[in-house]
Order: sequence, then structure tokens, then C-alpha cells
Amino acid sequence: MKFKLDAGVTKIVETLEKAGYEAWIVGGAVRDLLLEIPAYDWDVTTNATPEQIQPLFTECFYDNEYGTVKVAGKHVRKQFGLDEGIINEDVLYDITTYRTEFGYSDKRRPDKVVWGKTVEEDLLRRDFTINAMAMKTNGEMVDPYGGKKDLEQKLIRAVGDPTERFTEDALRILRAIRIASQLGFAIEEKTLAALQAKVPNLKEISWERIGAEMMKLLATQHAADGVIMMAGTGILEIVIPELLLTKDVKQAGHHIYDVYTHSIEALRACTSPDPVVRLATLLHDIDKPTVAKAEGPRGVTFHSHEVKGARTAKKVAERLKLSKHDQDRVFTLVRWHMFTYDPKMTDAAIRRFIRRVGVENIHDIIALRIGDRVGSGSKTTSWRLTEMQKRIGEQLYEPLSLKDMKINGTEVMKLLGIKPSQKVGEILDTLFEEIIEDSSKNTKEYLEKRVKELGSK
Repeated sequence: MKFKLDAGVTKIVETLEKAGYEAWIVGGAVRDLLLEIPAYDWDVTTNATPEQIQPLFTECFYDNEYGTVKVAGKHVRKQFGLDEGIINEDVLYDITTYRTEFGYSDKRRPDKVVWGKTVEEDLLRRDFTINAMAMKTNGEMVDPYGGKKDLEQKLIRAVGDPTERFTEDALRILRAIRIASQLGFAIEEKTLAALQAKVPNLKEISWERIGAEMMKLLATQHAADGVIMMAGTGILEIVIPELLLTKDVKQAGHHIYDVYTHSIEALRACTSPDPVVRLATLLHDIDKPTVAKAEGPRGVTFHSHEVKGARTAKKVAERLKLSKHDQDRVFTLVRWHMFTYDPKMTDAAIRRFIRRVGVENIHDIIALRIGDRVGSGSKTTSWRLTEMQKRIGEQLYEPLSLKDMKINGTEVMKLLGIKPSQKVGEILDTLFEEIIEDSSKNTKEYLEKRVKELGSK
């Protein structure tokens, strides 16, 4: 099999070999090459020490205790005169000395690192067999733990003793689920049993690391199956325990599943690849259990679940250490996911909806709605949703925020001869409400006239 190798990693390996050292491509890139899928993370392992590696590259940096020298794509391109666009200039190549690791008292990092002598020795410290293969640029491979066979059998199997691997770094527990979700693989029986036994160790891992791995999982093709595996192994009870409370909560009307299954299926059907949107989709009904009420012939109702649920969903996003911006996105998508459409809605009402949700969130909330519909047992779309999307598209060209108005605060102050004050903001808000209702009023002439009228009151 002929592999399409990244030009930058090829130059790095060749440079090390010309200097008399061993050098191998390792990790996820080898796995992805064998699976014939795009590889993005390029790691090299070598018997050269950091002090021997650094002089070979004109610009690199090394400031860690684990023997990793990093070289940026832009510097590799410049040093070796590679054509522009041939490599990703923003990528960081990791060049790591063969090493053996000892002791993991914090269940994350080795207490001691000793330089190794062989690539096989280095591969022994890695997590799963499919990530413990090494390759030369000519296609020669080292596969001491049967990673290639596990790839063919679509299995995630720990290198060596699975209990030891999960004890060393508890984040591997979640990483196993994520890689299985990414590739559509199963987890080998003994590896799964060891994983489940070590789940409590996740409590000793920082939420930054858990959150980053969780968002990677949500971005995978089989994210819904990953969440199911998280529930089955006890991981979900640590990461998002609120979701487990939705199990067996029955729903009425068009729903064919309980709230939990509906949430999983909504995630599966979500059309957005964005993990933030997928998280919001998974959590959109998170507070239905807390607001559920039995009401006559309609069965159970969940009044205002989106209001309370938005707050809970944001707390989950905070726990997972998402950025403030992404926490707010999760809140907004859950808060307004219950939008309705009626053909009698005015254009102004459509514009108000867009303003409420935010222009930047419009496509995301539609993706959530599609997931919500399919997860309920309905078709992907309906004439109402299709018509609303069309009308939203038409209104996106109309004024939707203060910055879209043909007048600004400076002009208001100049027209009225006043200094910055609360009154300026009040006048702008009044004018904006008028043009939201009737966008034809968004002209310099009309707005200047109204400023003078409002300023005289």
C-alpha cells in the first residue's frame, strides 16, 4: 500500500535519518493512513535526544520534561523551501525522543521519564494498539502489539495490561469512547471491563481535559453511540449526570421515545458538525423531568422546560470549561428551541425572532430543530419549517441590530446638541423598534426627523 504522507513530516524524518538517527512516524497519523482517511496530527519518535534534535531545525522549541521538540509548519516550509500551500503552516509537528515512563501518582502524567533505546520500547507506553504503530516514510512498519489486526477487526484494545493503561492516565477512559465513536469501532472485552472498573478515577482529572475530550467526542460521526457508551460504563454519571435523570420520562403527543432516548436520537440526527450545537441538541430537553406535570387527556406536559433547561445546559457547558462565548451559545440554543411558526406571522415578527436568537445562531437553531424533529419520530422537516427558513432568509437582508440603522449615537448627539447620556441610548432603542416593525423607515431623512421629535419630549 502506498501512503500519501505530509510533506513536512517527510522532511523531518529524512533530516533525522540523514543525521544518523532513527526516526518513525507514530500515533494517530499511522492509524489514519492505514484506514485511508485524512491524517492531521503528525508525530515523530526518534532515538535522538532533544539536544541532538534542536540543531537540525532552524526554528523549533523545547520547554518540557517529556522529550518533545515542536516545529511549526511555517518554519518547516521555510527551512526546506517547500512550495506555499503544500503543508498547513499552522500545524505543529511533535518530535519526541524514545522514552519509558514510570509512576502516575496524579493519574495523568508520568512521575519519571527515562530515554528509551528502541521504538518498540517507546510504543509500549502508548494507550491503544491502533495508536501504537510506527512507520517509515518508505512504508516500512513496526507493529509489536497487533494494531493493524485490531484496525481490521474494528477494535479498540489497550496496549498490554488495560488496567495499567487506565490507571496511568484516567483520561484514556474517555478517550477510548471518543476514538470508538470517531471510527465506529467496538471496545475489546477486557479493555472495556478495565475501563469500567477505573471510571471513578475520572474524578481526579481536570475538567479542562474532560471537557476537551467530551467536545472531541461530540464532533465525531457516531457521537450518539459514544454518549450511550458513556452511560453504560458509568462515565455519564460523572460528566453529565443531569442527562441520566431523563431516562424513562415518558412524553405525549408526537413523541415516540422517552426524554433520554429522544435526546440521544436528536443528537444523532443533528445536521451541524459543530460540537457546541451538538451539545445543545443533546441537552435541549434536560429539564423536562423537573417541570413534568400530568394534565388531563393530554397526558404529561413540560411547560417552560426550555427556560429552566437553558440555565442547566449552561451550567453543564461551564462544567466542561467551554469558553464564555460557547456557554452563551448553548444557553441561547436551548432557550429558544421551542420556536413556532404561523403563516400569519409578520415580517417584523420574523425579524424579532432573528434578533432574539442572534443572526450567528440562526443556522444552528435550525440544525437543533431538525435533530429535535427526527429524534421525536418525525420527518426531517415540514412545510412550516421550510417556509420559516425561507422567510428568515429574506429578512436577513433587513435591519436586525442597532449597527444596521442609518443613524448612530454620534449623529443623535450632534442633532440634539447633547453629550453622551442615557437619553441617546433610549432614542436609538426607540428608533430601532420602529424600523424592526417597518424596515422602510430606515432612512436618514426619517430617522433624523424622529430624533428631533423624540429629543424635544
